[in-house]
Amino acid sequence: MEEMEEELKCPVCGSFYREPIILPCSHNICQACARNILVQTPESESPQSRRASGSGVSDYDYLDLDKMSLYSEADSGYGSYGGFASAPTTPCQKSPNGVRVFPPAMPPPATHLSPALAPVPRNSCITCPQCHRSLILDDRGLRGFPKNRVLEGVIDRYQQSKAAALKCQLCEKAPKEATVMCEQCDVFYCDPCRLRCHPPRGPLAKHRLVPPAQGRVSRRLSPRKVSTCTDHELENHSMYCVQCKMPVCYQCLEEGKHSSHEVKALGAMWKLHKSQLSQALNGLSDRAKEAKEFLVQLRNMVQQIQNSVEFEACLVAQCDALIDALNRRKAQLLARVNKEHEHKLKVVRDQISHCTVKLRQTTGLMEYCLEVIKENDPSGFLQISDALIRRVHLTEDQWGKGTLTPRMTTDFDLSLDNSPLLQSIHQLDFVQMKTSSPVPATPILQLEECCTHNNSATLSWKQPPLSTVPAEGYILELDDGNGGQFREVYVGKETMCTVDGLHFNSTYNARIKAFNKTGVSQYSKTLVLQTSEVAWFAFDPGSAHSDIIFSNDNLTVTCSSYDDRVVLGKTGFSKGVHYWELTVDRYDNHPDPAFGVARIDVMKDVMLGKDDKAWAMYVDNNRSWFMHNNSHTNRTEGGITKGATIGVLLDLNRKTLTFFINDEQQGPIAFENVEGLFFPAVSLNRNVQVTLHTGLPVPDCYSSRASIA
Repeated sequence: MEEMEEELKCPVCGSFYREPIILPCSHNICQACARNILVQTPESESPQSRRASGSGVSDYDYLDLDKMSLYSEADSGYGSYGGFASAPTTPCQKSPNGVRVFPPAMPPPATHLSPALAPVPRNSCITCPQCHRSLILDDRGLRGFPKNRVLEGVIDRYQQSKAAALKCQLCEKAPKEATVMCEQCDVFYCDPCRLRCHPPRGPLAKHRLVPPAQGRVSRRLSPRKVSTCTDHELENHSMYCVQCKMPVCYQCLEEGKHSSHEVKALGAMWKLHKSQLSQALNGLSDRAKEAKEFLVQLRNMVQQIQNSVEFEACLVAQCDALIDALNRRKAQLLARVNKEHEHKLKVVRDQISHCTVKLRQTTGLMEYCLEVIKENDPSGFLQISDALIRRVHLTEDQWGKGTLTPRMTTDFDLSLDNSPLLQSIHQLDFVQMKTSSPVPATPILQLEECCTHNNSATLSWKQPPLSTVPAEGYILELDDGNGGQFREVYVGKETMCTVDGLHFNSTYNARIKAFNKTGVSQYSKTLVLQTSEVAWFAFDPGSAHSDIIFSNDNLTVTCSSYDDRVVLGKTGFSKGVHYWELTVDRYDNHPDPAFGVARIDVMKDVMLGKDDKAWAMYVDNNRSWFMHNNSHTNRTEGGITKGATIGVLLDLNRKTLTFFINDEQQGPIAFENVEGLFFPAVSLNRNVQVTLHTGLPVPDCYSSRASIA
């Protein structure tokens, strides 16, 4: 039950919901909190003016608000709107969960009305603190939103299960234990407060006082208020509108906007939706069970990795067996092993943390849904059932492909192979004592079959035609692309090899030699290879989130989900200057896709830039922001529409990342001191489709500035 507590707390005040109302986006908020975050919109954006112009299509009009005024650059909290009724210098308060709430400029006038019934300023607008969708209230104000009585019932049961002794509700300081409850007043009293506030005389003498425990039971068993229609407050809900997916009254069917819609019996739809939610919970329950078993597996992996000291002992023993000249190399190898050890631990621990958070959220949602199913209020249940069913299916999908698979193995791929060196030493001694056997002839590189593509090189070789000594294998060596030392990149029997992961726009030297039991041949002639100056690549379906949809030979992507999903390019960059562009083929409902670069292990189910593995610019139709590790910086005017072009410039020579929109640089240099291996990356939802364009030269404006610098 404790994991369900997050579902029962208001996203604004951080406390349990008090008189919660349901927003059109299916999220909940306290009535008082809803009133606190109301802002006023310009007259031209009011519902009346929109209806007068013929653009109003619903009771609540969603706004395309100034996103930068809704989000703070520092913490992305809730912000102010240009038409807010209070003075611009009014300080904001911050709720426990990070949502900024702006208090009214002056205290509200004394009134005995509830927050929902109190008058609401003209042209008021409210923004959901969870999904940030904004809408303008009509003349009904907050009364136009239905109350979530199911959620109130769940909170009551939860608080009763957590409460120990019942406390007096009228004690000013430390509440004393209640001794009686008045059934008519519905208040718990201690003895002093009962004598002071509820004397047994006058009209109060007829009130019935019962023990606190009995009062709690009678409270729980008391019938709830009958759900009434938000459009016709004197009418009870009697049917369910299939098209609008909401309970309605008979006046809505006779004279309201539901008169031509398909309706069904309230009780039948209540049972149907309960059944659907129960079936959805069965699948989610299986996922939660698998997640718990998966967490046990991950914790066991951590223990196995931490107990891998035998590998280091073996490595030290092997290094100690070598001559003193290898001692410095031994230290370097130990550093590599420790780095691999820490990397494995970090990957597994990160996955444990990520999976634990998801499991806690899943368990909380399950417990909340089970409590909702216990409710016997059909109309109240149907007000939230559709949203809950979607959330359950969405949460189940998030436990899909790859989520419950370890990202790291417990095995160490490093193995110190000192046998060739020791064998060479032994062979040197034996060669002096016996007649040497012939070594293979020097291999010949077949130049017509050697080539490069992007940052890959393919080499082919063969033995000389008249060679009589067979070769058991070949050793291919490349330098580092800067004229440095050669290193082995292939050892085996094949006569062709493709080497991936080279630097772009670099010159490599390659050579080959053959070996058998006697020894190794001379090196072949050195072949000079030039990698591509610019990169040609497509999106990578293998590493992308399962919701990403590919087309156009993996150059065009969109998404099947309303949530942001990440897709990477197939080619990684660690050196040189690289530029690519993305055109916006479709842009609906003003989403904010993100473009940039990321590590191979970036999170795929959140917006690009939310973790420390991505560097991105996210942009809407008005402006853009830079984001890394969930830190938002450099708001810049100018957004995107359908047909817009976003350019990404990764300069690993100067260690910078720069963005362009429609051939103009967007803001300053976005990120500096970027080093390592980066993959092109995009995050988007179903409202966006983009196409990738690669192999492009660096923009002229950037080239000229770079030459001046």
